[in-house]
Order: sequence, then C-alpha cells, then structure tokens
Amino acid sequence: MNDRIAPPWGTDWKPTPPPIPSVPRGPGNPAWRDADGNGVSGNPAGRPPGRPDKRLLATQAALDEIKNIVQMLVGRALEGDVNAASILLAKVLPSVKAQTEKVAFDFDATAPISEQVAAVLQAVSEGKLAADVGRLICDSIGRLADVKATEELAARIEALEEAADARK
Repeated sequence: MNDRIAPPWGTDWKPTPPPIPSVPRGPGNPAWRDADGNGVSGNPAGRPPGRPDKRLLATQAALDEIKNIVQMLVGRALEGDVNAASILLAKVLPSVKAQTEKVAFDFDATAPISEQVAAVLQAVSEGKLAADVGRLICDSIGRLADVKATEELAARIEALEEAADARK
C-alpha cells in the first residue's frame, strides 16, 4: 500500500530545454535583407519626390478657406445659431479665470499656527474675507507649518548625528 504508482501520462515527461540565445538583429524587418545582409526597403519606389502629404494638402485647403469659414460662423451666430456662437466665443475670447481680491485683516504671522488659523476664521465670520479665500489662506498656513516641521526635524536629526559622532 505504500508503493506509489506513476500515472501513465507522466512517464515520458521531459523538462523544456532552455531557449537558445539569439544574436540581436538590426532595425527593420529581417526578411528585407539582400544577399550581403544589408537592409532593403519594402517599398523601393516609395512616394515620388515633390508629392505632398495628404494631411498637408487638407491643412492648406482649410487655411485657404478659413476666412470664409469664420464669416459663415459669424453669419450663423448672428442668425441665432447657438452652436456657431459657442464655437466662435470659445476660439476668440479667452476663458475667464477666477481671481481673488486683495484682502486686509489683522494677521500675526509670528503667532502659533492655531492662532493664525483662528484669526483667518474670525475674518471669514466677520465678512472681511470670502470663505474660499479663507480656505486658501488656511491651506497655505498648513503647508508652511509642514515645511517648518520638516526643517525642525532635519535640524534635530543633524544634531543627533553630530552628538553620536562626538561620542565616538
């Protein structure tokens, strides 16, 4: 009962031999080589010189007609076509970006971080600051606090390393 019987499908198994290392080939299709091993073009005739690219021809045609295209869009926009007006406005007028106004409120940059944030929140509650501007300022205070903490940590590590070197 302790004898193991190998299944019939596993008796002729052999491991796969390792792959044969190949020499790296040059660029291009290896079938396109002449007798000397030099590469040859798959399209020896190629595009005749002086014959322009189709994309270039289409771009040139559009540029030649651009004045007529714009006039047509303006005409349709004036007739009330909202899509034509939208296309014109998107291409002619720059998009309006939100800008924050300059603000003035009591702020002590040397105070602890919690007091700085409290001053910003007080200014928002009093209407001296818009809520989005207050948020930007609080985010900036937080990032400055992160930078200060990193600088302090680096200084502490440096001091510990100097103390460890002095003990040696």
